[in-house]
Amino acid sequence: MNQQRLMQVLLGPQVSEKATYVADKRNQVIFRVAPDATKPEVKAAVESLFKVAVESVQMANVKGKQKRVGRRVGNRKGWKKAFVCLKPGQEINFVDGGAA
Repeated sequence: MNQQRLMQVLLGPQVSEKATYVADKRNQVIFRVAPDATKPEVKAAVESLFKVAVESVQMANVKGKQKRVGRRVGNRKGWKKAFVCLKPGQEINFVDGGAA
């Protein structure tokens, strides 16, 4: 795959309580990804950037929340997230800036 495209697929890690829980229980990492990203692209990007072995990838589209200011109602932009399941013994440590 195109190396330049792989650098644009991952937008960043999703840091939340649920993401931490999933990381501990299921050996998965959650990433925000580009809206047009595919599972093979995400797998290749994670493997090349973090030097880990990826077992599987699940994707989910997240709808933007409806927000209002006074009478005006607007919507936030929707986004896409990827649940990346790592093979046993693999982990990504974001504090140190990469694979552990």
